[in-house]
Amino acid sequence: MNDDLACLMYLLAHDDAAEGPYDRPRTELLVRAAALVDLALRGRLVEDGGTVTVSGTHPTGDPVLDGVLRDAAAGHGWKRLVRRHRKRTLREVEDRLAAAGLLTVKAPRTRYGTRRLTVTDRGVPAAVHARVSATLHGDGPVQEIPAADAALLALADAGRVLSVVSRQDHKTFRARVDACTGTLAAFGPGLEKAVRALRTTMIAAQGGMGGS
Repeated sequence: MNDDLACLMYLLAHDDAAEGPYDRPRTELLVRAAALVDLALRGRLVEDGGTVTVSGTHPTGDPVLDGVLRDAAAGHGWKRLVRRHRKRTLREVEDRLAAAGLLTVKAPRTRYGTRRLTVTDRGVPAAVHARVSATLHGDGPVQEIPAADAALLALADAGRVLSVVSRQDHKTFRARVDACTGTLAAFGPGLEKAVRALRTTMIAAQGGMGGS
């Protein structure tokens, strides 16, 4: 799972005490955005005049990413793709992590509750946190940071995952985070804009925005 951004983003957002994501509606959008970034980095999604198009016809071998590719086939913008089927994508990521033995799944405590998810090996998310922390606190040129690590930092900051980017870190390293977010423009100007707009998208989602 070293290069699976959706799974890595989920592990960054997981909260042991909550037995699941730190904020499920926000994590739905973060994981969905991470999958889109992953596909853009692989060259499978490209931007053409603001519209996202699929490049190639072969499957990725990852059922989560293949599902997102099918969603993108209709031709939408990045922002709409972030919102579409985000609940499904999050559930699929959880199922994939469970199948890999990285999550244990327990039934909800109440009839209308959510299932409880526990990370089986804390070393795995700790390693992801270390990667993103090194990106945040490093002093090397942003251009030399692996694209996946820059994207994870940008997403964690946009989603206010405070266990990854604290409020103080957000202030202190604002320029570095901004530069990491800016690297996404190389894969599509609209992709960068969609990540920068995630906070607004999350607010709208909490108000009942569609796209489940």
